[in-house]
Amino acid sequence: MENEKKLTAGDAELTLQPENGCRIASLQIGGTELLRQGDKFGAFIMVPWCGRTENGVFRNGGVSHQLPVDAAPHAIHGTGRHVPWHEAAPATETTAAYYFDLADPWPYPGRVTHTVELAPHSVKLTLSVEATGDSFPAQAGWHPWWLRNLGQGGQDVELAFSAAWQEERGDNHLPNGKRIDPKPGPWDDCFGMPDGVDVTLHWPGEMRVQVESPAEWAVIYTEQPEAVCVEPQSGPPNGLNTLPRLVTPIDPLEITTTWTWHRIG
Repeated sequence: MENEKKLTAGDAELTLQPENGCRIASLQIGGTELLRQGDKFGAFIMVPWCGRTENGVFRNGGVSHQLPVDAAPHAIHGTGRHVPWHEAAPATETTAAYYFDLADPWPYPGRVTHTVELAPHSVKLTLSVEATGDSFPAQAGWHPWWLRNLGQGGQDVELAFSAAWQEERGDNHLPNGKRIDPKPGPWDDCFGMPDGVDVTLHWPGEMRVQVESPAEWAVIYTEQPEAVCVEPQSGPPNGLNTLPRLVTPIDPLEITTTWTWHRIG
């Protein structure tokens, strides 16, 4: 893709695609690709909402808004992954920052900025959502597709995490408001981690990656054979309605995540 931005630190190389929703298209460690490849994969940004919003409808005070239904009957993963982003600051060999301005079909003006800071053994990602007019509820997070198998003859990835609860899913694929003890996978489920997201991906004998965030929510998705997803996010699915976080001109939403890796052997 044109206008890709490559960051390098040590033997780590990260590729950004600003015109494809500022997606992280590739993360290679010593030439080993960690993310599923393809225009819809890599690691994409979820903003200004995460996961499914019920029937594509959310409320801001007494006003209801209809979003495009792209995961019938719901709206999914926000608008940021569908639009080109623009350079927010000059990039360096290890850092980059991009932004886009919220616009139709999102009904409120605002600006979203994504900052990427690559180090030899980690990357720190930061998302900020600013209101440039009226206040509005919003969410932000990341949806990385980690390869289930690194394709070098090793074993499939193993996930390890401790959650305080799992959001029980209703028949409409959304949390129904009940918190239950975490169940064994496979998952397409949201977990509560009040002390912060902390999930380890372990490819035995090959690689270990730790996904951390001060955020309290993560969706874990393991229902596809090619990849697994560990999604740090600022609230649960349908959170625009059930747990709204109001973004105001003086109180932006900010979320960070750090991914740390260690080669084994």
